Amino acid sequence: MIEDKNPQRTSIAQLGEFGLIEHLTKNFDVIQESTLKSIGDDAAVLDFKDKKVVVSTDLLIEGVHFDLAYMPLKHLGYKAVVVNVSDICAMNAKPTQITVSVAVSNRFPLEALEELFEGITHAAKEYKVDVIGGDTTSSQKGLIISITAIGEANEDEIVYRNGAKQTDLLVVTGDIGAAYMGLQVLEREKQVFQVNPNSQPDLDAYSYLIERQLKPEARKDVRTLLHALEIKPTSMIDISDGLSSEIIHLCKQSKVGCNLYEDKLPLDPQFINVCEEFNIDSTTVAINGGEDYELLFTIDINDFEKIKGNPNFSIIGHMAEESEGIHLVTRANTKIALKARGWDALSE
Repeated sequence: MIEDKNPQRTSIAQLGEFGLIEHLTKNFDVIQESTLKSIGDDAAVLDFKDKKVVVSTDLLIEGVHFDLAYMPLKHLGYKAVVVNVSDICAMNAKPTQITVSVAVSNRFPLEALEELFEGITHAAKEYKVDVIGGDTTSSQKGLIISITAIGEANEDEIVYRNGAKQTDLLVVTGDIGAAYMGLQVLEREKQVFQVNPNSQPDLDAYSYLIERQLKPEARKDVRTLLHALEIKPTSMIDISDGLSSEIIHLCKQSKVGCNLYEDKLPLDPQFINVCEEFNIDSTTVAINGGEDYELLFTIDINDFEKIKGNPNFSIIGHMAEESEGIHLVTRANTKIALKARGWDALSE
C-alpha cells in the first residue's frame, strides 16, 4: 500500500468535545431491542425485561497494551471491542451493548481518531452490539481506550468460574499460543526497521499469527454451538492472560485441582514452525502466551460423547481433587506444577 506523504490533519480543537463526539459516533446504528436510548443523553437506557445483565470493562493503554509502531489504529479499534466482548462470551451470555471512552494526546489529528473509530464501528457491526455512550478527554501520555461491554442471558444460562467439579473435563476452543508468537514476529520486525528504516518485511509466512495478534476474534459462536450440543459448561473463562493463568483461576475459584495434558494442546502448524524458528519451546508459549481470546471451560464427564471429535473443541485435561494440585502432564508422563507466567499488567 502506498503511503500518503501528506495526509490531511484536522485539529481536534476545531470541533470541540461535543462536536468531536457527534462526528465520531454518527455511524453507530441501534439494532438491539433492549436499547431504549443510546448516545445523546446523560446516560443510556436499557430494557432487559426478564434477562440478567452482565457487564465487563477493560483499559487499553499505549505503551502497555499496544504499540502503534505496528498496530494500525483501525485494528486497534476492532481489537478493543473484541477483548471486551470476549469477557461477555466467557459468561455464556450474548453481548448487546458497549460504551467507548478515549483519552487522546494532541499528537493525534482527527483523521487518526476516525481510523480508530472505523475499527470500533466495524467490530460493533460484526458482533451486533450497540455503541450507547462513552467519554472523550485529553491525555498527556498518548492514547488510552476504555470499553465497557454489556450482555444479557437467562439466569440458568450464565456460567461462572467457580462451578467446576473434580471429575469434569477441561476443554478449549480453537488453537492457542498464536497471538503471542505473532507479537514476537512484530517486535522482531520493529527492531529490524529501527536499524534499517528502508527494509520492507516479508510477513507472508506469519500471516495467521499476525492476524491473531492484531485482529483477534471473540468466540461469540461457542454459546450457540454448546446449546446445539445440549451442553452447559460448569465453569468458563476466556484466555486473555495465558492458558496456565486461566486454569489456575478456574481451579482456585472452584476449589479443585487439574491435570493438563501436553499432547492434547491444540497448536497451529504455523505456530509450531515459528516457535522452531525463534528457538522457543511451543508448549511453554502455548500455556503462557496470552491474547488468544479462546474460551476455556469445564464440562461434566457425562457430556464426553456429545463433544468428542467436535472440530471446534479440544479436550485438554480433567479436573481433580484440590489436594492433587494443578499440573501439566508432559509427553514423557511426568507432572510439572503449573504456574501463572502469563501477562501481568502490574509486573515490574
